[in-house]
Amino acid sequence: MKLNERLRKAEEKAGRAAPDVEENGQGSDPYAGLKQRAQEALFVKLGPRLYDASLSEDDLQEIVSTELDQAMEGEAAPFSADERRTIVRQIREDILGYGPIHMFLEDDSITEIMVNAEERIYIERDGKIEETEARFASRQHLRRVIDRIVAQVGRRIDESSPMVDARLPDGSRVNAVIPPLSVDGPVLTIRVFAKDPFQVQDLIDLGTMSPEVADLIQRVVEGKLNVLVSGGTGTGKTTMLNVLSGFIPGEERVVTIEDAVELQLHQRHVIRLESRPPNVEGRGEVKIRDLVRNALRMRPDRIVVGEVRGGEALDMLQAMNTGHEGSLSTVHANSPRDTLSRLETMVLMAGVDLPARAIREQIAAAVDLIVHLSRMRDGSRRIVQISEVVGMEGDTITIQDVFRFDYSAGRDEDGRFLGDIKPTGIRPQFTDRLAEYGIEVPASVFGSIEIPPGRNGRGGKRSA
Repeated sequence: MKLNERLRKAEEKAGRAAPDVEENGQGSDPYAGLKQRAQEALFVKLGPRLYDASLSEDDLQEIVSTELDQAMEGEAAPFSADERRTIVRQIREDILGYGPIHMFLEDDSITEIMVNAEERIYIERDGKIEETEARFASRQHLRRVIDRIVAQVGRRIDESSPMVDARLPDGSRVNAVIPPLSVDGPVLTIRVFAKDPFQVQDLIDLGTMSPEVADLIQRVVEGKLNVLVSGGTGTGKTTMLNVLSGFIPGEERVVTIEDAVELQLHQRHVIRLESRPPNVEGRGEVKIRDLVRNALRMRPDRIVVGEVRGGEALDMLQAMNTGHEGSLSTVHANSPRDTLSRLETMVLMAGVDLPARAIREQIAAAVDLIVHLSRMRDGSRRIVQISEVVGMEGDTITIQDVFRFDYSAGRDEDGRFLGDIKPTGIRPQFTDRLAEYGIEVPASVFGSIEIPPGRNGRGGKRSA
């Protein structure tokens, strides 16, 4: 007899018909009532100890297991030893883990988990959103999971601070909003990071970039050009920034600055800085801008800012223009041109009264390359433009596309784009700077053909 059937019969013998509650999308849960009673008893008894940062994970597991065994003793249903162990394990996972979304976090094919209150859980797989049958037992159950997540990184969420950004131990990004801001109940969004971070070959295999583009980007990072990764929400900017950061030579001192630590650099000489929200009294806030300014005093060879979204843009541009070459960051934008406009707007957010031309000159002097990503209609994430910032013409920043995605190739029978990113035939000016570092980039990478000096009395290049 299956375990679920035996448990249902056991509950019926005890005079408690099990409610028809779904668990983890696996059909009705015959012992949901028992589990909920045991959980409630445990939360009443342990209270704040469940979120005590001084307790190690092993100590917490032991305390919970002991208390659960005692809570189960009060149940009249006759369970075998195996059945009791199964129920205790599942309750322990609910309390110490992440409840019904735990299995989604273990699924490597899932990139996003979206919890809309306790009754609706959506996931993103292969770039497509789908609704699941998983449910939280109650609104309180969801709140406990949120509290546990934010407590792990020293953050808080309550009515006075009803929004929070946090992260899971594996680096996955978490955002939570609770009432009164979220009208229909707590909302939890998790951007799931791969347990084994994507490497450049993974992005080539996924079609995000071509081998030629990967080789060029590696040379650009090694040659200390300042690079911005732009794109919309969910286009893979952080993943791309992580891959770019992997090209930084191991002997260099790298300072990373993020709202919530997500980057996973493998170099040894890395200092990770994380912003801090204000405390209950509204004090103690440390902004990204504060960290960027402080990083300049830490003798960095490279500064990597997880995302520029405010007044820190001014400090970052000044750093790029005062000897901190090779800086990397991401910006939310719809195109490389829009990236420059957003940078200008964010500099103004710093509260410094600068003329527009001065800001644009700073941007043109600081930024060398923009790598723009897009999430395609087929769900894939691709590099669609690589643009060089050339300089100023009058009051306008001039840029030129070095690579552009080929949409004309059409789609296959599954709707997937067949095109790839192609060179435009323009050889960028930054190749001269790379040459100063001893880094040569063949003209063929850009779709150009070198004409040897002396031929027809001239030397140069032409488009292939």
